[in-house]
Amino acid sequence: MGRWATFDCYGTLIDWNGGIRAELASVFGEGDADRLLARYHELEPEIEREDPSRSYRVVLAEALRRVASEEGVDLPDEDALARSLPNWRPFPEVPGVLEELRARGWLLAILSNTDPDLLAASIERIGVPVDLRVVASEIGSYKPAHGHWDRFFAESGAERARHVHVAASHFHDIVPADELGIPSVWINRLGETAQPAPTRELPDLSGLADVLDELAPG
Repeated sequence: MGRWATFDCYGTLIDWNGGIRAELASVFGEGDADRLLARYHELEPEIEREDPSRSYRVVLAEALRRVASEEGVDLPDEDALARSLPNWRPFPEVPGVLEELRARGWLLAILSNTDPDLLAASIERIGVPVDLRVVASEIGSYKPAHGHWDRFFAESGAERARHVHVAASHFHDIVPADELGIPSVWINRLGETAQPAPTRELPDLSGLADVLDELAPG
């Protein structure tokens, strides 16, 4: 049975903050973009909890609509975020690291709060194939709920002792991994502090292959 590395996508592999911030700046102006990005971070998980059956495209539109409503701004295009998402860029180190993991025999899966077509566009932009995808709109569950991991283990047959989860969001990924007893690597791009602690912590994906080999030797 092979070793599995599961990943969150947006914020971990793809520059989620950069993509959303650019759209917020386009709609509301550069001067308000950072403030509204922080507000967006609050609204999106609220919307996901309200109705886990919503597609991520609908979540994006509703979050943007609520930001505009709070700001008293007429929103010309509620679908602006979903439309821009396929163009959001991977972080520079990501393709090379994923290629290295595949070369070392790791199987790769992405567990994402998104829709199949949006994730497919992001994987194409990264340019490295993955072995399994679990997306929120297909399972009716958004992280930090445990549905993504339940589906992953059901579909992959992965051994828990040979599986590590890698993610940038402490709230969406590291907390549930801790609850499930899954080893985790926190890609702490923003230099945050939070509990519970991950198994390992890195500032980006550089060096990830050696860390995963340490946590689950081949």
